[in-house]
Amino acid sequence: MRLGKVSLLLLLLTLQSCFIRPADHKDINDSNLVFTAKVIRILDGDTMEVLYRHQPIKIRLAHIDCPEKRRSQPYGNNAKKALSDLCFGQMVNIRGQKYDRYRRLIAVVVNHNKQVVNQEMIKRGMAWHFKKYSSDPLYAQLEITARKNKIGLWQEAGAVAPWEWRETKHHFTK
Repeated sequence: MRLGKVSLLLLLLTLQSCFIRPADHKDINDSNLVFTAKVIRILDGDTMEVLYRHQPIKIRLAHIDCPEKRRSQPYGNNAKKALSDLCFGQMVNIRGQKYDRYRRLIAVVVNHNKQVVNQEMIKRGMAWHFKKYSSDPLYAQLEITARKNKIGLWQEAGAVAPWEWRETKHHFTK
């Protein structure tokens, strides 16, 4: 009986040690995901890679969806360049929200000029407000203004939303 209690105690202590982090360790898996990192790569208009504590982390910009670069959607390359101009090589502040199914951190990014990069992409006419995942009225208003002023992709009369573009291209490839 005594051996069973000792074994149980050892098992519990071992399990507990697996879940305790050192006090100074700020893990980016915490629910409050705020940190500063350097932008080391721009993948497309709404996805970047940052270096945080010597680890690359993929960031997907929250609230927005940009034209597809990979599937040759009009303005896809323009959106990538706009994002690069806003933050590539900079130390940025990241306010993470959650991880998506591709293990990218969904986040709001603020550059060294204190611009909210997510909002700037819409202001520059390089992104849609991604209403499927965001109900933020500011992003909706920024898109309305960019459309009204025919900025960026809104110069094109028949601009196709990226989620519709992906769906169309997906059906053609099957």
